[in-house]
Amino acid sequence: MPQAKTLTQAELRRVLDYVATRPHAARNRAILLAGHLSGMRVGELALLRVGDVLDEAGHVKAEIQLAASQTKGKAGRTVLVSERLRKELTAYAKTLVGSARDGAFFPTQKQPKRGFTPNTLAQHLRALYRNAGIAGASSHSMRRTFITNLAAKGVGVRVLMALAGHKNIATTQAYIDVNDDMKRKAIELA
Repeated sequence: MPQAKTLTQAELRRVLDYVATRPHAARNRAILLAGHLSGMRVGELALLRVGDVLDEAGHVKAEIQLAASQTKGKAGRTVLVSERLRKELTAYAKTLVGSARDGAFFPTQKQPKRGFTPNTLAQHLRALYRNAGIAGASSHSMRRTFITNLAAKGVGVRVLMALAGHKNIATTQAYIDVNDDMKRKAIELA
């Protein structure tokens, strides 16, 4: 099975533009950008609770503490929230008026308290990418794009490994999609 597509900035913009025209635009934009700007796995996004993201005063936390039950490796981890992501999540959180702290941060119409399951969120994201005309993209594209973009900016693989929550450096290296632009920039350093 081929690896998930790494999105260009233009492709990310295309899917965000598509999402803006559809129902649940604020939620879907927040999901996409949370994945693309934090590298969280689809399962982690699906299992986020309001209290994981917002403090008691309703402000987006600088760090999201994921419990072992929310992660793939069954080991808790900390997800750092950039200023850009904090602004996006703050805008989205305004739509969650009256949501309980243990309620889904990304609720669905059918399951507003539970929200998405990891599988239904993965299917939902695949459909958003496909409907936006981006072939080969899936929920895993968010993590690949996050890691590849940071690698292209010179972030070291050990830092990437920590941000992605990987235990093995080889796993992180497999996520990095080398492209012609990265190779051109590298050769100019010689």
